[in-house]
Amino acid sequence: MRVFLTGATGFVGSHVAGAYAAAGAELRLLTRSSSNLASLEGIAGETVVGDLRDVSSLRSALTGCDALVHVAADYRLWVPDPADMYKANVDGTRELLKLAREVGVPRVVYTSSVATMGFTKSNIIVDETTPVSEADMIGHYKRSKWLAEQEAIAAARAGQHVMILNPTTPIGAQDRKPTPTGRIVVDFLNKNFPAYVDTGLNLVDVAEIARMHVVALDRGTPGERYILGGENLTLKQILDRMAAMSGLPSPKHKVPHGVAMAFAFFDETITGKLRGKEPRATVEAVRMGRKMMFAASTKAERELGFEVKPVDMALRSAMEWFVANGYAPAYKARA
Repeated sequence: MRVFLTGATGFVGSHVAGAYAAAGAELRLLTRSSSNLASLEGIAGETVVGDLRDVSSLRSALTGCDALVHVAADYRLWVPDPADMYKANVDGTRELLKLAREVGVPRVVYTSSVATMGFTKSNIIVDETTPVSEADMIGHYKRSKWLAEQEAIAAARAGQHVMILNPTTPIGAQDRKPTPTGRIVVDFLNKNFPAYVDTGLNLVDVAEIARMHVVALDRGTPGERYILGGENLTLKQILDRMAAMSGLPSPKHKVPHGVAMAFAFFDETITGKLRGKEPRATVEAVRMGRKMMFAASTKAERELGFEVKPVDMALRSAMEWFVANGYAPAYKARA
């Protein structure tokens, strides 16, 4: 089986590449000229240099493939120019799906996000049937992923064999960038987490997400969305678990959302707009934090054989990887 994979150098994508390689797939891995290829060490595959903002250049590489696995996305909660994010996430997805149809790729897996689900302030546990619309999307990342997912759904309704996976918040090793979630771990390990806000996430082992990308090609139903989640945890519970594993202190002070919003506005204005650097806190992130992003993966368990696992091992793996790779100082691990 020949698989064309986008996003292979990213956190989730590198694990997906490893899962397909272990399954014996012949890989064509889309990279950018500026990509760090460290995450692909030991993974056999042909690298293809290209960009989602110029999909037409990928025609020859996509031709002859048995599957397209589209993991790549611009995942940032703050961008100086949101137009670039929409061009990559929305336009890139639409044009890549179109190209796959034109060259005859028979199956597609599109990696969406749980961010496209209908979270509300009532803090219900959402699933694929929870009502949602574009108006529910907070910020450019969520909105761009929601619009991209609509492109995938439309393609499936028109007859293209497209499966849609919606991972929650992945955790594990090799989060090189790191992702916003990885930054929580890094900040905790560096003792830069003096307080917390009342929010919650669903954490999932990135290795199980990767396994599902292989399974979905055979078992997924075109046009259907599948939430891939793990444990629903408040931010405080996540910090407490890291404290128990590392011996480092967990923050005791809870910051009201209003105070967090004021800090984020200040940081986004000074650091982002005036200095042109990525702020530590963003208004979008604080707005998202007003909702507990708790989700259920019953559908994926039933139809794909997805396994909801405790995230302690994946969380510990992330902590150990960050320390081993110089993101944070060593700590005395606890059993």
